[in-house]
Amino acid sequence: MNATTDLAAGQSGADPRLTRLAAWISGLPPELELDPASLQPASSDASFRRYFRLGMGAGTAVVMDAPPDKEDCRPFLHVAGLLRDAGVHVPQVLAQDPAQGFLLLSDLGRTTYVDYLRGQPTPHDTHRIYMDALASLVKLQQSATTGLVHYDKGRLATELELFPDWYAARYRDLPLDASDRDALNAVFDTLIDANLAQPFVLVHRDFHSPNLMVTDLPADGPNYGPNPGVIDFQDAVVGPITYDLASVLTDARTTWDEAQQLDWGIRYWEMARKAGLPVPGDFAEFHRAYEWMGLQRNLRILGVFARLAHRDGKRHYLDHMPRVNTYVRQVAGRYLAFKPLMKLLDKLDGRQAATGYTF
Repeated sequence: MNATTDLAAGQSGADPRLTRLAAWISGLPPELELDPASLQPASSDASFRRYFRLGMGAGTAVVMDAPPDKEDCRPFLHVAGLLRDAGVHVPQVLAQDPAQGFLLLSDLGRTTYVDYLRGQPTPHDTHRIYMDALASLVKLQQSATTGLVHYDKGRLATELELFPDWYAARYRDLPLDASDRDALNAVFDTLIDANLAQPFVLVHRDFHSPNLMVTDLPADGPNYGPNPGVIDFQDAVVGPITYDLASVLTDARTTWDEAQQLDWGIRYWEMARKAGLPVPGDFAEFHRAYEWMGLQRNLRILGVFARLAHRDGKRHYLDHMPRVNTYVRQVAGRYLAFKPLMKLLDKLDGRQAATGYTF
């Protein structure tokens, strides 16, 4: 019994997809030089997708398992093509069976940005990989957007509802009364109108450290191509140009202080202008747009993480709540337009109210 069979047999009662996956791999063309016996779990994410790694020739490949009754591989295939055409380093699709929910992909390595940062790299190395990420983001934002849905008021409003429904009512156990709800609705309308007024480009939606791979590791190790590799892009939409910048600079898993956010924000803005992307010529205007987009996204993330913890039992997402809350407060405490939000946050978090608005 080989490793693949062992893996499948050990879980066959609870996981019949693993047996089907092993059979699909074994039936792929021999010229791929796959080693089915080497199949091992690689990772999973917040959805129903999971990933396996196996030997392929002198290297390795990755298999995506996306149960078709819960996930659809076709958006991944479509967006991968758009990004690859724009010069973004994404996995190559080596074999596919969307009907079963299986994809064989080129391997972009084992080290995500968040893994790399846990190794406490030097400031120089950290800066280098983030400059690579910003350059990749500029390419991504020049991608075609054919066939992608657009963010509109309804979609943005639905995402924001996760905050009162899951962060306030479930995580903080403080359902909002009518007065708080009215105040929050007014804040939501302000955010949505401002963010919809931005230029629209392709938006990854989770362009952050877990979905960026460090591919150019030391010369004595495997080299997986130009840094970074970009993954988990299947939910891409057309939306505000500052969205993905806010994702990477106010990352739920990595704390960047405001000085670092500002430094990388300026560098991105300079690269975007040079590439002809539709960013404002005044950095202060751009920075405000970035902050307001980040506030909207991080309010949504507070709700998403609360839902993952309370509905799906993924309690480890609660570890990131304090960091995301800090990012929310960083912006909400700076602008008078969000004074009602700060008051509500203080109530939900059991804090004494503070003032200090600058705009």
